[in-house]
Amino acid sequence: MITVEDARALLFDLVAPLPFEHVPLAQSAGRVLAQDVAATRDQPPFAASSMDGYAVQATEVERHAMFKVIGEAVAGQRFEGAVGPGQAVRIFTGAPVPEGADFIIIQEDVDRRGDLITVSDTPGPKTNIRPAGVDFTKGTTITAPRLIRAEDVALMAAMNIPKVPVAQKPEVALISTGNELVMPGETPGPDQIIASNTFGLKAMLEGLGAHVRVLPIAQDTVSSLETAFDLAKGADLIVTIGGASVGDYDLVSDVSHSLGMERSFYKVRMRPGKPLMAGRMGDAAMVGLPGNPVSAMVCGYLFLAPMVRRMLGLDQTVASFQQATLLDPLDANGPRQHYMRAIVDQNGIRACADQDSSLLSVLAQANALLVRPPQDPAQQIGDTVLYLPL
Repeated sequence: MITVEDARALLFDLVAPLPFEHVPLAQSAGRVLAQDVAATRDQPPFAASSMDGYAVQATEVERHAMFKVIGEAVAGQRFEGAVGPGQAVRIFTGAPVPEGADFIIIQEDVDRRGDLITVSDTPGPKTNIRPAGVDFTKGTTITAPRLIRAEDVALMAAMNIPKVPVAQKPEVALISTGNELVMPGETPGPDQIIASNTFGLKAMLEGLGAHVRVLPIAQDTVSSLETAFDLAKGADLIVTIGGASVGDYDLVSDVSHSLGMERSFYKVRMRPGKPLMAGRMGDAAMVGLPGNPVSAMVCGYLFLAPMVRRMLGLDQTVASFQQATLLDPLDANGPRQHYMRAIVDQNGIRACADQDSSLLSVLAQANALLVRPPQDPAQQIGDTVLYLPL
């Protein structure tokens, strides 16, 4: 068996950042920016009013000063003339500041009668003008790689970037294996259960930016598994769930090997999730997950998610450990690194009472994985422990 860290390093060797493609700006949210993009213009492209009011010369601004209104400037339509001494231009938020003006008196500080305005309150020192390029200038870049947020989309729109270079979505093929499984919505036989791992992993990986194909359940026969692997062709990552152990019906290793899979490793010194297998099948990475639901999901968090992030070209591929104060004592740990389902809040962290790797209900309640090193001694209330948020 190898360590979690060694397994992750070997898995990273099986994948690489994917090429990029251009997508319309409106479809870029949630994708990973693959190349830096640069603004094609200044924002704002002109000095603009930040308030509704009157554009005047700053040297003339004082209480009781009077100005003659000679025109109007609105957003999208500038005043074409120039502002001279004793003159003002009615201006609205976002409109270009007229030539000759360098101060906006807000409308609340003005009394107007016809074309004459009088400054009724002493204006403050703020000019109420946004200088040209105060937001960004032509050539300002948004650096890659980064997960594109709604705020980034708005910024790129203002930069006049209609097409965005994004990393291609990794294509993942998920294969559940086992005669005991049926799909959700089907009627299971008396000895069958519903395939759940596939759908949890699909949600997880699609949330990270992958495109996931759920393939038909593979029965515990060589021909059924061969058909499933054939259907998975074209994927960047093939993931099997179940059938990777050493039982008489666990055929994934033999079948994948017969199809040319070059094994990288088998078994990881961790719990849950020890019977993990990985290698390469042609152009695709292949990972064989254990069949226990919690084991499969934990391996998804620890291994599949970082692989997808790596294929997307993200710098932060592995989630960072966080620290919390232990709220309940823990017995000494055994020889394998243990990822315990746990609940963390502002007071600290406590491991869930039942750590059976088949209990999805416990995993659904958890919001963290409390990490125990191999041979970790007993921990007491108040000790500091490491965890990974879920």
